[in-house]
Amino acid sequence: MRHEKLVSRGKGTAAAILMAAVMILGSTAAYAEGPSDKDAASDSVTTEADADTQAAETEADKKAAKSGTDAKASGIDMSTAYPGVTVKAGDTVNFPLDFASLDGEGHDVALSATSLPEGWSGYFRGDNKEITKIHVKGDAASDDESTDAQFSLSVPAEMEEGTYELELEADAGDGKADTLELEVTVSQEESGQSDFTSEYPQQQGMSGTSFSFETTIVNNRSTNQTYSLSAEAPAGWQVSFTPSGESANVASLSVDAGGSQGMTVGVVPPENVEKGEYTIPCTAVSANDTLSLDLIVEVTGTYALTLSTPDGRLSFDAYENKESSVTLSITNTGNVDLTNLNLTSQAPTDWEVSFSESTIDTLEAGATKEVTAYVTPCENAVTGDYATSIGISNSETSASADFRVSVKTSTTWGLAAVGVIVVLVLGLAFIFKKYGRR
Repeated sequence: MRHEKLVSRGKGTAAAILMAAVMILGSTAAYAEGPSDKDAASDSVTTEADADTQAAETEADKKAAKSGTDAKASGIDMSTAYPGVTVKAGDTVNFPLDFASLDGEGHDVALSATSLPEGWSGYFRGDNKEITKIHVKGDAASDDESTDAQFSLSVPAEMEEGTYELELEADAGDGKADTLELEVTVSQEESGQSDFTSEYPQQQGMSGTSFSFETTIVNNRSTNQTYSLSAEAPAGWQVSFTPSGESANVASLSVDAGGSQGMTVGVVPPENVEKGEYTIPCTAVSANDTLSLDLIVEVTGTYALTLSTPDGRLSFDAYENKESSVTLSITNTGNVDLTNLNLTSQAPTDWEVSFSESTIDTLEAGATKEVTAYVTPCENAVTGDYATSIGISNSETSASADFRVSVKTSTTWGLAAVGVIVVLVLGLAFIFKKYGRR
């Protein structure tokens, strides 16, 4: 009985151990078989993200490779130094364009504006003509050898303020093309006031001096400007405009947008200009600008005289010991009135020279006065030509003239001789008449 109880208890213990072993084995097998459903889902998400990243990197690499291939295959590069500008409505703006060959080959490139805002117009320019194609040299790989052109764009006058985009295309065919995007901002505000200036707008000199003013026109507009040039000078004055570095005078001047142009303004007063300060207003007028510059010329005093005769002859006849007269013409050729002018003379020994006026109190600028000079040769003057100098002067200036005086023999003795001969002839005639018949 006791033995049966022990056997029964032993079987129960063995069964419990066997069940525990089965449970441990089951748990180990489940763990070895794989993670839980939650862990499996997490691992699945991670794997898909890695796959997407790898796919994106592969696509980016493909695009980069394709872009590099396209750039190399395009063969053409079109660019501009300033792809974004600001203009006013109604303006015309020029975009300088540079073209270069990227594959070392020459190309005939067709030019077009593939995208323009509504109402806008534009065209390509080269060598001052409208063009539709341009030849890009094969060796123009450097910036120094690039091919140049311009795109001229006109903005409608009624355009509203804002920023507008447009696109240009250069197409050499066979898929070799390039595009250029431009940005134009329309604004009613001025981009800058243009200028007409001179570093030295005031000069000084005597009459007869030619004045030269170095000036500069600065175009602060966003478009090229052509300026008509003019000056308001006093009567008899001459004004000329000459671009810097050139010799020809011009009536108008072209200045690029944002650029400047030097110019020489020549001013020549008339010879008889009076002393004083003169203002010469100069203007440069374009479609958008009216520029002005006042040039000032200060003419200083010029003292000058001439002495001659009314007909210009500097010779006359005279007789010994007899007074002869000659009219002198005295002219103030300066631009300042002359005062206290004195007449003097240098004549042969024992000759006498006097004047109707030996002193002139005032001779106005440009005026002429006539004075009579009286010349008396000496009593024993021999027939012939003699030199006599007459001068006029004051503290500022002087003038003189040399006269040739021809001394002639007096006719008195000739007449007396003729009278004697006549008396003798009459006397002989009387004698022959009275005594001839005897």
